[in-house]
Parts: sequence; C-alpha cells; structure tokens
Amino acid sequence: MTSPHDPYVRVRGAREHNLRGVDVDVPRDVVAVFTGVSGSGKSSLAFGTVYAEAQRRYFESVAPYARRLIHQVGAPKVGEITGLPPAVSLEQRRSAPTSRSSVGTVTNVSNSLRMLFSRAGDYPPGAERLDSDAFSPNTAAGACPECHGLGRVHATTEELLVPDPSLSVREGAIAAWPGAWQGKNLRDILDALGHDVDRPWRELPAEQREWILFTDEQPVVTVHPVRDADRIQRPYQGTYMSARRYVMKTFADSRSPTLRARAERFLTSAPCPGCGGSRLRPEALAVTFGGRTIAELAALPLAELAGVLEGTSETARVLTDDLKSRIAPVVELGLGYLSLDRATPTLSAGELQRLRLATQLRSGLFGVVYVLDEPSAGLHPADTEALRTVLERLKAAGNSVFVVEHHLDVVRGADWIVDVGPRAGEHGGRVLYSGPVAGLASVAESATARFLFDGSPAPARRLREPRGRLEVGPVTRHNLRGVTAEFPLGVFTAVTGVSGSGKSTLIGQITEELPGVGRLVSVDQKPIGRTPRSNLATYTGLFDVVRKVFAATDAARERGYGVGRFSFNVAGGRCETCQGEGFVSVELLFLPS
Repeated sequence: MTSPHDPYVRVRGAREHNLRGVDVDVPRDVVAVFTGVSGSGKSSLAFGTVYAEAQRRYFESVAPYARRLIHQVGAPKVGEITGLPPAVSLEQRRSAPTSRSSVGTVTNVSNSLRMLFSRAGDYPPGAERLDSDAFSPNTAAGACPECHGLGRVHATTEELLVPDPSLSVREGAIAAWPGAWQGKNLRDILDALGHDVDRPWRELPAEQREWILFTDEQPVVTVHPVRDADRIQRPYQGTYMSARRYVMKTFADSRSPTLRARAERFLTSAPCPGCGGSRLRPEALAVTFGGRTIAELAALPLAELAGVLEGTSETARVLTDDLKSRIAPVVELGLGYLSLDRATPTLSAGELQRLRLATQLRSGLFGVVYVLDEPSAGLHPADTEALRTVLERLKAAGNSVFVVEHHLDVVRGADWIVDVGPRAGEHGGRVLYSGPVAGLASVAESATARFLFDGSPAPARRLREPRGRLEVGPVTRHNLRGVTAEFPLGVFTAVTGVSGSGKSTLIGQITEELPGVGRLVSVDQKPIGRTPRSNLATYTGLFDVVRKVFAATDAARERGYGVGRFSFNVAGGRCETCQGEGFVSVELLFLPS
C-alpha cells in the first residue's frame, strides 16, 4: 500500500501492444528517459500507458458534453497506476500540417503580433482602427482577396496542358486530363459537343482550343460511347469540365498526394500580384510599427525580431514585452533562425516538437508530467545542450519530465533511466532496468548499455570510390542563397550541419530530372499509407502476393473467386458489417466511442 505522499509513479500490469504485464516505478520531479531499441515498447509504456491513463482520468472530470468534442484514446491495458499527476504530451506528430499553419500560429506569437499592430500600430491619416483578425491571412477579414491568404497564385498555360500539339485529343494530346474511364468520358463528351477529337491539336481553330482548355462552362450532353467491342455501352448524361478547371479542382480539393502532385505538374506558381506574397489585404499592409509592416516583421528571423521590438507607448510596451517573452524560449531552443511566416510543412519533426516545447516553457504549469517523444530528433549535437537546459528548467519548475529518447547525450544527462527490451516486437516488451543511469552498465541484456558505456573505437571500414558526380544548384530557397553542391554517386554520402542550416532544403532539390539520376526514391518522416486500413503488408505489396496465392487455390477457382475476394479494401472481399475496418465503432455520446 503506497502512502499519499509516495514520490513514485507506479505502473502495474501494463499490457499495451508488446508490453508483457510490465511493472515499473518511476520517480516524480526528475528527468526520466525511456530507452531501448526501436519497437521495444518504450512509446507503448510512456505514451500508450502512462499518458493515456492520465488523459483518461482528466476526461472523467470534464463535462459530458465537452467530452464529445475531444478525441479520446480510451483506457489503456494496465492493471493499476498510482502516483500519476496530470500529463502533457509532446509527440512527433506525423500528420501533414496545412500550408496555412506557420511558426507564428504554432507558438501563438502571431496572435500577440497582430494585437500589437491592432492596438499600437501607426495608421494612415483617416484610417479606422482594425481588429487583430484583420492582420491574419487565415481570416476573411485579413486575407488578400486575390490569393485568399495563400500568398501565391496558381495558373496554367496551353503549353503545360498540351505538351505535344501533334497529337489528337483521342491520342491523348491533353496530358492534364485524368486517365482511365474519366479521361475517355471527357473525350466522348467533346465528341458529342461537335469537336473533332481525331484532328491534330495544332490544326484545331484557336477559339476551339481556348474553349476546350480554359472554359468555365460545364455543358451537359448525352453521350453514346463506342469503346470496347465486347461490352454493351449505354448512353448517359455527361458533364464537361475544362482541363484548367479539372487541374485546379484536383490541386485544391484532392486528398491524394499522388493526384495533387500530378496536378501540380501542369501549374505555374508565382507570388500573388495583389499582395506581393504577403497574404494580407492592403488595409492591413498600410499599418506599420517601427516603420515596418506586419508582413515585414513576420519575415524576420525570430532572434532578429526580438531586437527590433521597442514599445513607445504604455500599450506598446506591454505588448512588445509579451512578444519578447514568447520569442525567448524559441531562441533558447536554437530555433532563432526561423521566421514567423515559415510554413509548418517545411519544418522537420524535431523543429516542430521543439516549437511546441517552447510554448510549454512559457505556460508556467506546475506539478504535471511532460511526456516527450524524441525531442532531439533532427537536432545537431551542438544544439543538444540547449535542449537539456530546457528539460532541466521544466523539472526545476516543479514538473516531472518523461522522455522517449535515443540520443546518448540526453540519456547521459537524465536523472533516471527506464530501459525496455531486450529487442523489438515479440522479443521485447520487458523493463530490463529502472534506476539511476550509472546502474544500467551492469545489465548485460541491454543494447542501450553497450552504446552508452562502450568506449572502444569504431571498426575500420573500406571506403568506396565514387562512380560519378551529381551537381545541384544554384539553390535559393528558405535560408539558402545561390548555393551549389556536388554529390558523389555510388557511395554513402551524409549531409550534415547544425539544425536549420539548410540540409533538408538542399537535399530536396535533387530530382529525377537532374543528369545522373536514373531513379529517385525519397524516404522521409511522413506517414505511410493512404487510408486507415493501410498496413505493412498492403504498403509493401506483400499482401498482393498473398491474395494471388489464395486466388490460385482449387477451392477459389471452383467458386470463381478472384484476388479481390481476399481483400478487405473492396466490396465482395471485405466484411460488410465493419466495411473492412475489423471493428465496429459505436458512438456513445459522452463516453469513449
């Protein structure tokens, strides 16, 4: 029986994922690091068990109506957890943020900057004072009416839509059109409208070409398709959509990254002529502070922005002091090179998590458990000391810090270590050690101990000779200014530099169009799979082979089963009760679904 003042979080019988009835005690008010090989069960213990239980307990205190509006992960598989304070989770979210999300919106610094311009900005003579919403590109009151607050406009040309004008429409002259049935449908509609789909594109009258590619009209016509001789084709009502309209609609609305990338090939992108790329209305850009517009201040690196914010009135001083206090922890975490208008999708997972960590530093919470997911990800060793300082500050403020981590410097600097393993999956799921860091050295099973305490030199290896060179640049993007680089081919090349130096930006410029690149495979931190039903077998194509094996069996042939019969993604194969999900979700209003 633990006392009310027990200084430990005590977990008993944790069975999430591969955890095997784990019992572990972790002290509060320390920096505790959860280590182990990838897949050993670290995150299942820290996030899936400790944080999930803290969240469940918090939701039980929330009004039933409010619970319906919040995503609940449900109760973890654990016997009992005692001594658990409220918890705050800072995970490496793998979801793709929108292009409207920026450094300023993630850290809430943009809100304070907008308030500064609204209340203390210098307005033109006779101009009426604007609300803070009028300085946001993400609101109807502030967004530039031409680009709708995106800062760039997309357009297309006949040359992009029809790369080979010697082809006819039937031969595929309009490359921007979709493939398969939808492309044939648009072709047949054009034919029914009286256009010659067998004549070379360049020989069609200019006004016809203009209408086919760029019209906003959507005429409906009866189509009598003539396609496959062995199939009966019935007439239907078809609606025409111009090539430009199709490309724009796909680029704006499609959730498929593949379709969006294909549509983008037929578009040109340029700064909006209405706002010059600032994303704001002229009324907002007419207001200045210290001689600069809000767009000009948002484009400055945060370290520089903090230096130019000086309040002249009492109101301005209050707001500029608030801004500086919000910027300080971001700069302390080594992110002072970022600007407020830097789009979130261009940041690494580590940068994004450190921005959220900086926001928590200023929140002033006391007595909570912070559960962090590899905050050193994407961090150069030179910046690790700043991260450790921030973790110590969170602890000094009266909080407990639980960190899932691989970086050895962060592990060495911890007060307590929980090592999970010994290996991954079914060969892991056990706590090998829980105690001060030095004690891990005596645990023979621990893979972490071998790297943490082994001082032997790295093994010698033979260097390979490059078989060619790949030239990239000049690159001018983000913080790169006309940078050129040469990469050897046929060898393992590492691109290094401190966080934010431009490594990812430079590597991102390598495309299949460059001389010397035969095939390009990009492996990044984006989530894999396009649907919730996607798994390792479907993503790698292994499931295709399995389905073919089952479809080739004698029993399947007797019943006339094809490969689709063995897929949970299509009608006829999937269970229709759960639509191939494997479970049925029942909405229980204020309870977890």
